[in-house]
Amino acid sequence: MVPDDGSRAGDGGSAGGGAAEDGVVLLDEVRATIGRYVVLPSEEALTAVTLWVAASHIQPALQHAPRLAVVGPTKGCGKSRVLDVLHETVHQPMMTVNTSPAVVFRVIGKNPPTLLVDEADTIFGPKAGEKEDLRGLLNAGHQRNRPAWRISGPEHKPTAFPTFAMAALAGIGDLPDTIMDRAVVLRMQKRRPGERITPFRSRYSVPELNALRERLTAWLTPLRGTAAALVPAMPVEDRAADTWEPLVIVADLAGGHWPANARAACLAMTRHEAVQDEQTTLKTRLLRDIRRVFEQEGDKEALRSQDLLAALLTDAESPWPDYGSKGLNAYHLSALLRDFGIRPANYRFEQGRQAKAYARNQFLDAWARYCPDLTTAPAQPASSGGHEFMPARPAPGKPPTPPAGSLPIGLPGATSPKHAR
Repeated sequence: MVPDDGSRAGDGGSAGGGAAEDGVVLLDEVRATIGRYVVLPSEEALTAVTLWVAASHIQPALQHAPRLAVVGPTKGCGKSRVLDVLHETVHQPMMTVNTSPAVVFRVIGKNPPTLLVDEADTIFGPKAGEKEDLRGLLNAGHQRNRPAWRISGPEHKPTAFPTFAMAALAGIGDLPDTIMDRAVVLRMQKRRPGERITPFRSRYSVPELNALRERLTAWLTPLRGTAAALVPAMPVEDRAADTWEPLVIVADLAGGHWPANARAACLAMTRHEAVQDEQTTLKTRLLRDIRRVFEQEGDKEALRSQDLLAALLTDAESPWPDYGSKGLNAYHLSALLRDFGIRPANYRFEQGRQAKAYARNQFLDAWARYCPDLTTAPAQPASSGGHEFMPARPAPGKPPTPPAGSLPIGLPGATSPKHAR
Protein backbone atom coordinates (compact mmCIF):
# COMPACT_ATOMS: atom_id res chain seq x y z
CA MET A 1 0.00 0.00 0.00
CA VAL A 2 1.40 3.37 -0.99
CA PRO A 3 1.45 5.95 1.81
CA ASP A 4 -1.26 8.57 1.34
CA ASP A 5 0.18 11.25 3.57
CA GLY A 6 2.77 12.57 1.14
CA SER A 7 5.61 10.71 2.82
CA ARG A 8 8.37 9.08 0.79
CA ALA A 9 8.43 5.34 0.38
CA GLY A 10 11.74 3.54 0.65
CA ASP A 11 15.10 5.17 1.24
CA GLY A 12 14.47 8.87 0.67
CA GLY A 13 12.18 8.33 -2.31
CA SER A 14 8.58 7.55 -3.20
CA ALA A 15 7.33 4.60 -5.21
CA GLY A 16 9.23 6.11 -8.13
CA GLY A 17 12.59 5.89 -6.36
CA GLY A 18 15.19 8.47 -7.28
CA ALA A 19 12.91 10.25 -9.74
CA ALA A 20 10.56 11.41 -6.97
CA GLU A 21 12.05 14.85 -6.49
CA ASP A 22 12.12 15.44 -10.25
CA GLY A 23 8.48 14.36 -10.39
CA VAL A 24 7.42 16.95 -7.84
CA VAL A 25 9.23 19.73 -9.67
CA LEU A 26 7.95 18.61 -13.06
CA LEU A 27 4.31 18.33 -11.99
CA ASP A 28 4.58 21.77 -10.38
CA GLU A 29 5.86 23.17 -13.69
CA VAL A 30 3.13 21.46 -15.71
CA ARG A 31 0.48 22.77 -13.32
CA ALA A 32 1.80 26.33 -13.48
CA THR A 33 2.00 26.26 -17.27
CA ILE A 34 -1.53 24.94 -17.74
CA GLY A 35 -2.77 27.59 -15.31
CA ARG A 36 -1.25 30.33 -17.47
CA TYR A 37 -3.18 29.28 -20.58
CA VAL A 38 -6.64 28.49 -19.16
CA VAL A 39 -8.83 29.65 -16.28
CA LEU A 40 -10.10 26.52 -14.57
CA PRO A 41 -12.98 26.35 -12.07
CA SER A 42 -10.81 25.78 -9.01
CA GLU A 43 -7.36 24.95 -7.71
CA GLU A 44 -8.49 21.34 -7.36
CA ALA A 45 -9.50 21.29 -11.01
CA LEU A 46 -6.06 22.54 -12.02
CA THR A 47 -4.46 19.79 -9.94
CA ALA A 48 -6.74 17.20 -11.56
CA VAL A 49 -5.93 18.30 -15.12
CA THR A 50 -2.21 18.20 -14.37
CA LEU A 51 -2.43 14.65 -13.05
CA TRP A 52 -4.70 13.56 -15.93
CA VAL A 53 -2.12 14.79 -18.45
CA ALA A 54 0.63 12.91 -16.61
CA ALA A 55 -1.49 9.75 -16.31
CA SER A 56 -1.80 9.58 -20.09
CA HIS A 57 1.92 8.76 -20.17
CA ILE A 58 1.43 5.55 -18.13
CA GLN A 59 -1.63 4.25 -20.05
CA PRO A 60 -0.12 0.77 -20.60
CA ALA A 61 0.09 0.32 -16.82
CA LEU A 62 -3.51 1.34 -16.10
CA GLN A 63 -6.64 -0.75 -15.64
CA HIS A 64 -8.94 2.21 -16.18
CA ALA A 65 -8.74 5.10 -18.61
CA PRO A 66 -10.47 8.09 -16.97
CA ARG A 67 -12.38 10.47 -19.17
CA LEU A 68 -11.94 14.22 -18.80
CA ALA A 69 -15.29 15.95 -19.37
CA VAL A 70 -14.73 19.62 -20.21
CA VAL A 71 -18.21 21.11 -20.17
CA GLY A 72 -19.65 24.62 -20.05
CA PRO A 73 -23.07 26.26 -20.38
CA THR A 74 -22.22 28.33 -23.47
CA LYS A 75 -19.58 28.99 -26.06
CA GLY A 76 -16.53 31.00 -25.03
CA CYS A 77 -15.84 29.22 -21.73
CA GLY A 78 -12.37 28.00 -22.70
CA LYS A 79 -13.27 24.37 -23.49
CA SER A 80 -11.44 24.23 -26.81
CA ARG A 81 -8.43 26.00 -25.32
CA VAL A 82 -8.16 23.23 -22.73
CA LEU A 83 -8.03 20.72 -25.60
CA ASP A 84 -5.34 22.82 -27.31
CA VAL A 85 -3.15 22.59 -24.21
CA LEU A 86 -3.86 18.88 -23.77
CA HIS A 87 -2.99 18.22 -27.41
CA GLU A 88 0.57 19.42 -26.81
CA THR A 89 1.14 17.69 -23.46
CA VAL A 90 -0.61 14.30 -23.37
CA HIS A 91 0.76 11.02 -24.70
CA GLN A 92 0.15 10.49 -28.43
CA PRO A 93 -2.80 12.87 -28.88
CA MET A 94 -5.53 12.25 -31.45
CA MET A 95 -7.79 15.28 -31.93
CA THR A 96 -11.16 14.60 -33.51
CA VAL A 97 -14.36 16.49 -34.20
CA ASN A 98 -16.01 14.49 -36.96
CA THR A 99 -13.88 11.36 -37.24
CA SER A 100 -15.77 8.19 -38.10
CA PRO A 101 -15.99 5.45 -35.47
CA ALA A 102 -14.27 3.06 -37.91
CA VAL A 103 -11.13 5.22 -37.88
CA VAL A 104 -11.05 5.41 -34.09
CA PHE A 105 -11.56 1.64 -33.76
CA ARG A 106 -8.52 1.03 -35.95
CA VAL A 107 -6.11 3.47 -34.31
CA ILE A 108 -6.61 2.08 -30.80
CA GLY A 109 -4.14 -0.72 -30.19
CA LYS A 110 -1.61 -1.86 -27.60
CA ASN A 111 -0.23 1.68 -27.40
CA PRO A 112 -3.48 3.65 -27.69
CA PRO A 113 -3.65 7.36 -28.42
CA THR A 114 -5.18 9.88 -26.05
CA LEU A 115 -8.48 10.84 -27.70
CA LEU A 116 -9.39 14.54 -27.67
CA VAL A 117 -12.97 15.05 -28.80
CA ASP A 118 -14.21 18.59 -29.42
CA GLU A 119 -17.92 19.43 -29.86
CA ALA A 120 -18.70 16.19 -28.05
CA ASP A 121 -22.29 17.34 -27.49
CA THR A 122 -22.95 16.59 -31.19
CA ILE A 123 -22.17 12.89 -30.62
CA PHE A 124 -25.05 12.38 -28.24
CA GLY A 125 -28.76 13.06 -28.17
CA PRO A 126 -31.66 12.46 -30.61
CA LYS A 127 -29.62 13.43 -33.68
CA ALA A 128 -26.56 11.29 -32.97
CA GLY A 129 -27.50 8.76 -35.65
CA GLU A 130 -24.45 6.98 -37.05
CA LYS A 131 -22.29 8.29 -34.18
CA GLU A 132 -23.79 5.84 -31.68
CA ASP A 133 -20.85 3.49 -32.37
CA LEU A 134 -18.47 6.20 -31.16
CA ARG A 135 -20.55 6.67 -28.06
CA GLY A 136 -20.35 2.94 -27.33
CA LEU A 137 -16.59 3.00 -27.83
CA LEU A 138 -16.18 5.86 -25.37
CA ASN A 139 -18.22 4.00 -22.77
CA ALA A 140 -16.44 0.67 -23.21
CA GLY A 141 -12.97 2.17 -23.38
CA HIS A 142 -13.00 3.29 -19.75
CA GLN A 143 -11.94 -0.21 -18.66
CA ARG A 144 -9.26 -2.49 -20.07
CA ASN A 145 -10.30 -5.67 -21.90
CA ARG A 146 -13.66 -4.41 -23.14
CA PRO A 147 -13.26 -4.93 -26.91
CA ALA A 148 -15.83 -4.05 -29.55
CA TRP A 149 -16.66 -6.90 -31.93
CA ARG A 150 -17.23 -6.14 -35.60
CA ILE A 151 -17.43 -8.07 -38.83
CA SER A 152 -14.28 -7.09 -40.69
CA GLY A 153 -12.05 -7.98 -43.63
CA PRO A 154 -12.76 -9.64 -46.98
CA GLU A 155 -13.73 -12.87 -45.24
CA HIS A 156 -16.18 -11.04 -42.97
CA LYS A 157 -14.83 -12.61 -39.80
CA PRO A 158 -15.82 -11.42 -36.31
CA THR A 159 -12.97 -9.22 -35.13
CA ALA A 160 -12.28 -7.79 -31.68
CA PHE A 161 -11.22 -4.14 -31.74
CA PRO A 162 -9.59 -2.70 -28.60
CA THR A 163 -11.41 0.25 -27.04
CA PHE A 164 -9.18 1.08 -24.07
CA ALA A 165 -7.91 4.67 -24.36
CA MET A 166 -7.96 7.82 -22.29
CA ALA A 167 -10.26 10.48 -23.70
CA ALA A 168 -11.03 14.15 -23.09
CA LEU A 169 -14.39 15.38 -24.34
CA ALA A 170 -15.38 19.04 -24.62
CA GLY A 171 -18.92 20.20 -25.22
CA ILE A 172 -21.75 22.54 -24.29
CA GLY A 173 -23.91 21.23 -21.49
CA ASP A 174 -23.57 17.98 -19.59
CA LEU A 175 -22.63 14.84 -21.48
CA PRO A 176 -24.67 11.65 -20.92
CA ASP A 177 -24.55 10.13 -17.46
CA THR A 178 -22.63 7.12 -18.77
CA ILE A 179 -19.78 9.46 -19.77
CA MET A 180 -19.95 11.83 -16.80
CA ASP A 181 -19.91 8.89 -14.39
CA ARG A 182 -16.56 7.80 -15.85
CA ALA A 183 -15.01 11.25 -15.98
CA VAL A 184 -13.11 13.85 -14.06
CA VAL A 185 -15.44 16.78 -14.71
CA LEU A 186 -14.32 20.34 -15.42
CA ARG A 187 -17.25 22.77 -15.32
CA MET A 188 -15.89 25.71 -17.24
CA GLN A 189 -17.18 29.27 -16.99
CA LYS A 190 -16.46 32.44 -18.92
CA ARG A 191 -13.62 34.47 -17.54
CA ARG A 192 -14.46 37.30 -15.20
CA PRO A 193 -13.35 40.84 -16.01
CA GLY A 194 -9.71 41.11 -15.03
CA GLU A 195 -8.97 37.40 -15.30
CA ARG A 196 -6.13 37.18 -17.77
CA ILE A 197 -4.41 34.29 -19.49
CA THR A 198 -1.36 33.91 -21.68
CA PRO A 199 -2.43 33.94 -25.35
CA PHE A 200 -1.99 30.57 -27.03
CA ARG A 201 0.38 31.12 -29.97
CA SER A 202 1.73 28.14 -31.86
CA ARG A 203 5.18 29.57 -32.47
CA TYR A 204 6.06 29.71 -28.76
CA SER A 205 3.26 27.88 -26.91
CA VAL A 206 3.64 24.58 -28.76
CA PRO A 207 7.42 24.23 -28.20
CA GLU A 208 7.02 25.07 -24.51
CA LEU A 209 4.25 22.51 -24.00
CA ASN A 210 5.97 19.86 -26.13
CA ALA A 211 9.08 20.21 -23.95
CA LEU A 212 6.96 19.41 -20.90
CA ARG A 213 5.50 16.40 -22.72
CA GLU A 214 8.98 15.08 -23.46
CA ARG A 215 9.98 15.47 -19.82
CA LEU A 216 6.81 13.68 -18.66
CA THR A 217 7.56 10.84 -21.04
CA ALA A 218 11.15 10.58 -19.84
CA TRP A 219 10.09 10.56 -16.18
CA LEU A 220 7.08 8.25 -16.36
CA THR A 221 7.90 5.69 -19.04
CA PRO A 222 10.48 3.89 -16.85
CA LEU A 223 7.97 3.88 -13.98
CA ARG A 224 5.16 2.07 -15.81
CA GLY A 225 6.03 -1.24 -14.17
CA THR A 226 6.06 0.39 -10.74
CA ALA A 227 2.75 2.13 -11.49
CA ALA A 228 1.11 -1.15 -12.52
CA ALA A 229 1.96 -2.66 -9.12
CA LEU A 230 0.66 0.24 -7.02
CA VAL A 231 -2.59 -0.10 -5.06
CA PRO A 232 -3.08 3.43 -3.72
CA ALA A 233 -5.32 4.29 -0.78
CA MET A 234 -8.36 6.08 -2.21
CA PRO A 235 -10.71 8.56 -0.49
CA VAL A 236 -13.65 7.42 -2.67
CA GLU A 237 -15.11 4.08 -3.72
CA ASP A 238 -16.55 2.19 -6.69
CA ARG A 239 -16.45 3.87 -10.11
CA ALA A 240 -15.17 7.16 -8.71
CA ALA A 241 -12.16 5.25 -7.36
CA ASP A 242 -11.63 3.58 -10.74
CA THR A 243 -11.65 6.97 -12.46
CA TRP A 244 -9.37 8.77 -10.02
CA GLU A 245 -6.92 5.96 -9.29
CA PRO A 246 -4.61 6.71 -12.28
CA LEU A 247 -4.31 10.33 -11.14
CA VAL A 248 -3.53 9.30 -7.57
CA ILE A 249 -0.95 6.79 -8.82
CA VAL A 250 0.91 9.59 -10.61
CA ALA A 251 0.76 11.73 -7.47
CA ASP A 252 2.17 8.87 -5.38
CA LEU A 253 4.95 8.34 -7.90
CA ALA A 254 5.91 12.00 -7.49
CA GLY A 255 5.61 12.20 -3.72
CA GLY A 256 6.03 15.50 -1.88
CA HIS A 257 2.80 17.46 -1.60
CA TRP A 258 1.18 15.74 -4.59
CA PRO A 259 -0.35 12.68 -2.86
CA ALA A 260 -2.26 14.86 -0.38
CA ASN A 261 -3.27 17.38 -3.04
CA ALA A 262 -4.48 14.65 -5.39
CA ARG A 263 -6.70 13.05 -2.77
CA ALA A 264 -8.08 16.44 -1.68
CA ALA A 265 -8.93 17.24 -5.31
CA CYS A 266 -10.53 13.81 -5.75
CA LEU A 267 -12.70 14.20 -2.67
CA ALA A 268 -13.75 17.78 -3.41
CA MET A 269 -14.56 17.26 -7.08
CA THR A 270 -16.47 14.00 -6.61
CA ARG A 271 -18.53 15.61 -3.84
CA HIS A 272 -19.27 18.54 -6.11
CA GLU A 273 -20.45 16.20 -8.86
CA ALA A 274 -22.68 14.38 -6.38
CA VAL A 275 -24.42 17.69 -5.70
CA GLN A 276 -24.65 18.35 -9.44
CA ASP A 277 -26.20 14.92 -9.96
CA GLU A 278 -28.86 15.68 -7.38
CA GLN A 279 -29.66 18.97 -9.12
CA THR A 280 -29.74 17.29 -12.53
CA THR A 281 -32.08 14.60 -11.24
CA LEU A 282 -34.33 17.28 -9.75
CA LYS A 283 -34.43 19.26 -12.99
CA THR A 284 -35.25 16.15 -14.99
CA ARG A 285 -38.08 15.40 -12.55
CA LEU A 286 -39.35 18.95 -13.10
CA LEU A 287 -39.38 18.50 -16.88
CA ARG A 288 -41.32 15.27 -16.53
CA ASP A 289 -43.84 16.80 -14.14
CA ILE A 290 -44.36 19.81 -16.40
CA ARG A 291 -44.91 17.44 -19.32
CA ARG A 292 -47.60 15.71 -17.30
CA VAL A 293 -49.28 19.01 -16.46
CA PHE A 294 -49.39 20.05 -20.12
CA GLU A 295 -50.91 16.68 -21.04
CA GLN A 296 -53.55 17.04 -18.34
CA GLU A 297 -54.38 20.49 -19.73
CA GLY A 298 -54.82 19.12 -23.25
CA ASP A 299 -51.37 20.24 -24.47
CA LYS A 300 -52.33 23.89 -24.60
CA GLU A 301 -49.99 26.28 -26.38
CA ALA A 302 -49.10 27.96 -23.10
CA LEU A 303 -49.85 27.78 -19.39
CA ARG A 304 -49.86 30.70 -16.98
CA SER A 305 -46.96 30.52 -14.55
CA GLN A 306 -49.36 30.60 -11.61
CA ASP A 307 -51.43 27.75 -13.06
CA LEU A 308 -48.36 25.64 -13.77
CA LEU A 309 -47.07 26.21 -10.25
CA ALA A 310 -50.41 25.35 -8.72
CA ALA A 311 -50.57 22.09 -10.64
CA LEU A 312 -47.04 21.13 -9.59
CA LEU A 313 -47.74 21.91 -5.94
CA THR A 314 -50.85 19.73 -5.83
CA ASP A 315 -48.74 16.59 -6.10
CA ALA A 316 -47.99 15.83 -2.46
CA GLU A 317 -45.60 13.02 -3.45
CA SER A 318 -43.39 15.38 -5.46
CA PRO A 319 -40.52 17.47 -4.03
CA TRP A 320 -42.19 20.75 -5.03
CA PRO A 321 -44.36 21.45 -1.95
CA ASP A 322 -41.22 21.19 0.22
CA TYR A 323 -38.82 22.94 -2.18
CA GLY A 324 -37.06 25.89 -0.55
CA SER A 325 -38.47 27.27 2.65
CA LYS A 326 -42.10 27.66 1.53
CA GLY A 327 -42.43 25.45 -1.50
CA LEU A 328 -41.68 26.00 -5.18
CA ASN A 329 -42.37 29.56 -6.32
CA ALA A 330 -42.17 31.44 -9.62
CA TYR A 331 -38.55 32.44 -9.08
CA HIS A 332 -37.48 28.87 -8.24
CA LEU A 333 -39.29 27.58 -11.31
CA SER A 334 -37.58 30.07 -13.58
CA ALA A 335 -34.16 29.34 -12.07
CA LEU A 336 -34.53 25.56 -12.46
CA LEU A 337 -35.56 25.87 -16.10
CA ARG A 338 -32.99 28.49 -17.09
CA ASP A 339 -30.29 25.94 -17.93
CA PHE A 340 -32.61 24.44 -20.55
CA GLY A 341 -33.11 27.82 -22.22
CA ILE A 342 -36.72 27.97 -21.01
CA ARG A 343 -38.04 31.29 -19.70
CA PRO A 344 -41.47 32.72 -18.96
CA ALA A 345 -42.78 35.55 -21.10
CA ASN A 346 -45.86 37.80 -21.19
CA TYR A 347 -48.62 36.23 -23.26
CA ARG A 348 -52.04 37.40 -24.29
CA PHE A 349 -54.84 35.00 -23.39
CA GLU A 350 -58.60 35.13 -23.78
CA GLN A 351 -60.30 38.50 -23.68
CA GLY A 352 -56.96 40.23 -24.18
CA ARG A 353 -55.68 39.41 -20.71
CA GLN A 354 -51.93 39.27 -20.26
CA ALA A 355 -50.03 37.03 -17.88
CA LYS A 356 -46.63 35.50 -17.36
CA ALA A 357 -46.70 32.10 -19.02
CA TYR A 358 -44.62 29.21 -20.31
CA ALA A 359 -45.07 28.22 -23.95
CA ARG A 360 -45.26 24.51 -24.64
CA ASN A 361 -42.97 24.71 -27.66
CA GLN A 362 -40.14 25.97 -25.42
CA PHE A 363 -40.05 22.58 -23.72
CA LEU A 364 -39.98 20.34 -26.81
CA ASP A 365 -36.20 20.22 -27.18
CA ALA A 366 -35.60 19.61 -23.47
CA TRP A 367 -38.28 16.90 -23.38
CA ALA A 368 -36.68 15.17 -26.38
CA ARG A 369 -33.25 15.25 -24.75
CA TYR A 370 -34.06 14.47 -21.12
CA CYS A 371 -37.45 12.70 -21.26
CA PRO A 372 -37.25 10.81 -24.58
CA ASP A 373 -39.55 8.06 -23.35
CA LEU A 374 -42.32 10.64 -23.03
CA THR A 375 -41.93 12.16 -26.49
CA THR A 376 -42.19 9.29 -28.94
CA ALA A 377 -44.68 11.27 -31.00
CA PRO A 378 -45.03 15.03 -30.81
CA ALA A 379 -48.46 15.98 -29.57
CA GLN A 380 -50.50 18.45 -31.52
CA PRO A 381 -51.34 21.66 -29.69
CA ALA A 382 -54.90 21.85 -28.55
CA SER A 383 -57.20 24.39 -30.02
CA SER A 384 -57.02 27.73 -28.32
CA GLY A 385 -60.77 27.85 -28.23
CA GLY A 386 -61.02 30.52 -30.87
CA HIS A 387 -59.24 33.22 -28.90
CA GLU A 388 -56.17 34.90 -30.27
CA PHE A 389 -52.85 33.69 -28.86
CA MET A 390 -49.93 36.02 -29.37
CA PRO A 391 -46.91 37.15 -27.40
CA ALA A 392 -47.35 40.43 -25.63
CA ARG A 393 -44.65 43.02 -25.19
CA PRO A 394 -42.37 42.22 -22.29
CA ALA A 395 -43.41 43.90 -19.11
CA PRO A 396 -41.17 46.79 -18.10
CA GLY A 397 -38.71 46.26 -15.32
CA LYS A 398 -35.58 44.28 -14.72
CA PRO A 399 -35.74 40.45 -14.65
CA PRO A 400 -34.79 38.79 -11.39
CA THR A 401 -31.09 38.34 -10.80
CA PRO A 402 -30.08 34.72 -11.40
CA PRO A 403 -28.63 32.80 -8.50
CA ALA A 404 -24.91 33.12 -7.80
CA GLY A 405 -22.49 30.91 -9.75
CA SER A 406 -21.81 27.25 -9.33
CA LEU A 407 -21.26 25.68 -5.97
CA PRO A 408 -17.73 26.10 -4.64
CA ILE A 409 -15.39 23.19 -4.98
CA GLY A 410 -13.48 22.48 -1.82
CA LEU A 411 -13.30 20.44 1.29
CA PRO A 412 -16.03 20.94 3.88
CA GLY A 413 -15.39 24.06 5.93
CA ALA A 414 -12.82 25.38 3.49
CA THR A 415 -13.13 28.74 1.83
CA SER A 416 -13.93 28.81 -1.87
CA PRO A 417 -10.69 28.63 -3.84
CA LYS A 418 -9.74 31.35 -6.23
CA HIS A 419 -9.87 30.76 -9.93
CA ALA A 420 -6.67 29.40 -11.33
CA ARG A 421 -4.82 31.72 -13.64
